[in-house]
Amino acid sequence: QVQLVESGGGLVQTGGSLRLSCTISGPTSNIDNMGWFRQAPGEEREFVGRIRWDAGYTTIPDSMKGRFTISRDSTKKLVYLQMDRLQIRDTGVYYCAASRKFTPTESYKWWGQGTQVTVSS
Repeated sequence: QVQLVESGGGLVQTGGSLRLSCTISGPTSNIDNMGWFRQAPGEEREFVGRIRWDAGYTTIPDSMKGRFTISRDSTKKLVYLQMDRLQIRDTGVYYCAASRKFTPTESYKWWGQGTQVTVSS
């Protein structure tokens, strides 16, 4: 069974940076992609980016390119979300998630509990 735990959230001023970590427990051989999502209070969950676990290919939404970067350390079973030049609108709970191999379409089966990111001016 795959289990995910996020860490690294906290308070940061506008223009600052944070690096979130996602620790993976269990068999990574079942994982296709590792994704990052965020959700602000009263709003729907938003896709932040993903990385293919085996090959390391990354996908970042156009609106976040240049500010957000996803990477992984397969040996340590960690996934990172580097966030630079943070803005107030980046505030929210950030989740990591894992999609399962051998499925016809991308979906995220396993989720962490989230870590709070608060950006203030």
